[in-house]
Amino acid sequence: MIYIEDDIHCELDGPYPTVDEAVAELRRRATIAWDAPPNQAPCTSWKTCGREYYVVEYRGEGDSAEVLRRLHVLGISAKGVVWAEGYGPI
Repeated sequence: MIYIEDDIHCELDGPYPTVDEAVAELRRRATIAWDAPPNQAPCTSWKTCGREYYVVEYRGEGDSAEVLRRLHVLGISAKGVVWAEGYGPI
């Protein structure tokens, strides 16, 4: 199972069928303003906060799920969009 995780706010979105499809969703999100859903942070200090998006692959489900890999892909905040090395717009 593959999810997008916001590391700062511990939010998961998914599942996605493949890592490539999760990264494609993050490419789409990078075109959306930092202060608009789904990029606007859910905390009360959202104006100075942001999102740190990871793609996480799990084996299994629920509390017994094992993380197989965790890839930092994208950061979004008022300062802009920052892609992790090896990712970015096509």
